[in-house]
Amino acid sequence: MARVALEHLDKVYPGGARAVSDCSVEIADGELVVLVGPSGSGKSTVLRMVAGLEEVTSGTIRIGDLVANELRPQERNVAMVFQDYALYPHMTARANLDFPLRMRGLGRDERRARVERVAGALDIESLLDRLPRALSGGQRQRVAMGRALVREPAVFLMDEPLSNLDAKLRVQVRAELKDLQRRTGTTTIYVTHDQVEAMTLGDRVVVLDAGRVQQVAPPAELYERPANVFVASFVGNPPMNLLPATLVASIAGHREAQTAGIRPEAVRLAPGSGVALRGIVEHVENLGYETLVYARLDGVPLVARVPGMPPFVAGETVGVTFDPDRVHFFDRDGRAIGRGPG
Repeated sequence: MARVALEHLDKVYPGGARAVSDCSVEIADGELVVLVGPSGSGKSTVLRMVAGLEEVTSGTIRIGDLVANELRPQERNVAMVFQDYALYPHMTARANLDFPLRMRGLGRDERRARVERVAGALDIESLLDRLPRALSGGQRQRVAMGRALVREPAVFLMDEPLSNLDAKLRVQVRAELKDLQRRTGTTTIYVTHDQVEAMTLGDRVVVLDAGRVQQVAPPAELYERPANVFVASFVGNPPMNLLPATLVASIAGHREAQTAGIRPEAVRLAPGSGVALRGIVEHVENLGYETLVYARLDGVPLVARVPGMPPFVAGETVGVTFDPDRVHFFDRDGRAIGRGPG
């Protein structure tokens, strides 16, 4: 186990394409940190640089007490799980788990003990003599995780490992993965484009966009105190409503354009038009336990999350109010400047 420090990492490909810019993150020993962002945000490139599969253009990677920039992948004591599992199809699950240990020259008894220990932890003992083609997607994923864990790495790297699973199995394996990481205490860097995975798995989450770190924080802080408009709109489903606003200062005549951000659950709707702000309902999604109401407020799209199944219908005029303590404000450059009436 080890801490990982990424210090001002840059990655520029031949031809000038910049994938990562000035990425700095410190990951504590035993911490599970998720890198999340849209396609092309640089998250997988960062992970591959840590693994040694991509060269660093500039900056420093530290794993434990070592500077890892010049170390070969096999010298970094990291293990990686890919989204396509990358199991050897001609080998049984047992042989797949045993292979990296044989490559490191471990004795037969030590290899057997490690394979059995990891297989027990992942509940795959009954699968050890099957070939990958005889395993389900979830079973193959467990074997792939086992092949990484059996090496007892200092750092566990995961590149969208659940993306090939169906929604129900993804939830199950996600819970198992979180429990396994807690039990092993292995420092883990996990990459995903799925914000639900990021928010449910990460001790902290690193949000990236266009190769730059936008915010590093625990999930609750990302949601409640986004650092900028990008994080506010990326984290949350449905995302935060972003409305044009004007700050009127106490100095006469001074006005400044801003953006107001309101989470859907902070929007209040009432039938009729007896409120100063009025919207027109465009679409209603009844989910049983809650309803998402999509409306237009002076031409600006707005979504409200309301409990139960109130009888709003498309075309209806509704009064709109907000919980003032939960309104976020962003300056003209998109940076957070405060929340609430103050």
